[in-house]
Amino acid sequence: MTTNPETTPTIEELQAQERRLVFSRFSHEDAWVLGSLLVELARERQAPVAIDIHRAGQQLFHAALPGSTPDNDAWIARKRRVVERYGSASYLVGARFRAKGTTFEDSSRLDPDTYAAHGGSFPINVEGVGVIGAVTVSGLPQLQDHRLVVEALEAFLDR
Repeated sequence: MTTNPETTPTIEELQAQERRLVFSRFSHEDAWVLGSLLVELARERQAPVAIDIHRAGQQLFHAALPGSTPDNDAWIARKRRVVERYGSASYLVGARFRAKGTTFEDSSRLDPDTYAAHGGSFPINVEGVGVIGAVTVSGLPQLQDHRLVVEALEAFLDR
């Protein structure tokens, strides 16, 4: 799916991404390959990001590129917790609240120091199993974080 980088994706487009970006399996090796692909994409763009892949409560991959800070790791944890709780991309969760005329922070009743429905964390959804983890990027504006993850997932799943 090609999206215009100038436009904000609709909820329907975000849901379509989740339906399309599903794994047949997800191993330690897959985490390494996907994480390395994200590092490569980020380096090409000189993006000051941190990258994280978790599966079933275990960190399988982490990288902090030049310009990233410890704050990015805190954002990663908060965005990943949204994916773990809602089973959807952190950007989609935030968009659903915005579509209702509110914000995640105002209406979720969850601690904003623990949860952040900002773009950049995407569920690792395995066919026939469900959401088993998350791949997360932090360091760019939230829509760019989301798009970087989606681009890497598309490339990984198309190989």
